[in-house]
Amino acid sequence: MDGAATFPPVSYALENAIFQWEEGERRLREAEAERRMPLERASTQVVDEIRQRLGSRFSLEELSDLYADAGDWASEVARRTFAGTESTWVVDAAFARYAREASDYGGGSRPSPRFAAGD
Repeated sequence: MDGAATFPPVSYALENAIFQWEEGERRLREAEAERRMPLERASTQVVDEIRQRLGSRFSLEELSDLYADAGDWASEVARRTFAGTESTWVVDAAFARYAREASDYGGGSRPSPRFAAGD
């Protein structure tokens, strides 16, 4: 064995969610300076709401499931904190940040999907 870490299979929904979360976090990082603080506050509010809904012990798959149903409530939390039109990627950034607390978070490395032999 080459010493590489092995990960359980990852669903397409989770892979897609992780991509969106990372993209939201990138956009938040690159926001103009005067806009960044309100967006950071909005992201923190969404993280707090995720914590209330999901708890402190969860997997990335559970977080992805919550994300799939988060459109209305998460965007509303972000908009209430003045995220404006950026609320979608503020929500994505919040999920990216909360993902780091998942029981199966890989320390920044995204698990690669594993395929059945012969695929």
